[in-house]
Amino acid sequence: MNIPKTLYVDAFEMRYVDITEIELPKLQALSISVGWPHRAADWQHARDVGHGFAALDEIGRVSASTMWFPHGDTFATFGMLITSPRLQANGTARWLMERMLAECPGRDIRLNSTREARRLYASFGFRPQRTVFQCQGEAINPPAGPTLADGLTVRRLDRSDLDAVVTLDAPAFGAERGVHIHRLFDSSIGYGLYDGDRLLAYSMRRRFGRGHVVGPIVASCDADAIAVTHPQVAAHVGNFLRIDLRFDTGDFANFVQQSGMSVYDTVKTMVTSDKASYGESDGGQPIVYGMSSQSFG
Repeated sequence: MNIPKTLYVDAFEMRYVDITEIELPKLQALSISVGWPHRAADWQHARDVGHGFAALDEIGRVSASTMWFPHGDTFATFGMLITSPRLQANGTARWLMERMLAECPGRDIRLNSTREARRLYASFGFRPQRTVFQCQGEAINPPAGPTLADGLTVRRLDRSDLDAVVTLDAPAFGAERGVHIHRLFDSSIGYGLYDGDRLLAYSMRRRFGRGHVVGPIVASCDADAIAVTHPQVAAHVGNFLRIDLRFDTGDFANFVQQSGMSVYDTVKTMVTSDKASYGESDGGQPIVYGMSSQSFG
């Protein structure tokens, strides 16, 4: 697809550039303009593992952005599609989506859409799946965690656990995302539930936006998800904490609510094909309970 380098919007011309050419404070200002909490460090994290474009007006102001994140050669997630309020509904978002899709021929794609963007994504063939619940608030003392069966232990993760985390995560996420897991280890505190030497569940927590976010959270049942999330919440009582849940019912969802994080907003997971779907629970297989972010999945 031949995507024009420039776009005429009303009486002025827009052009796109690689997102790495934009200073981080300008990207942060763009996300602030639409109420997103991303810090400059959060933008840098996204640029470390992804690719994207920013739209500039004739005097060099950053007016829009979009990014994609590869997971192997056949799958990607999309995110960070932002259009400044003064340019919404004028074709800029569609123009950038076309440019980004041209970068990903043959890839199965997954994204998490705001209400405002769903019609745009649907026009490109994305179809809705599960609702994601953005839960956040000041963490309070969490309910007691589950009693662990004999032989099970929860402990802090370190670099020696990387391979086990990547292996457990892949069927839950729907693709191997080793690059992202490695990058998350650089900035996160993780906990794993082990049965001897076998990893059963894990969680990670890092600085993000207004406070901290817990995610990814991967487990095969609610009890295991609670076991690896409980120490994350306990460490941040009295501070702002966020978890992007893929379920709003069940013991784990109740645990999150009882820990001070209520539903603030929702987004909808959308995919281009079934191959882009998350893994679903089937016979005790691991699934994603909490996302690392709405852009990464």
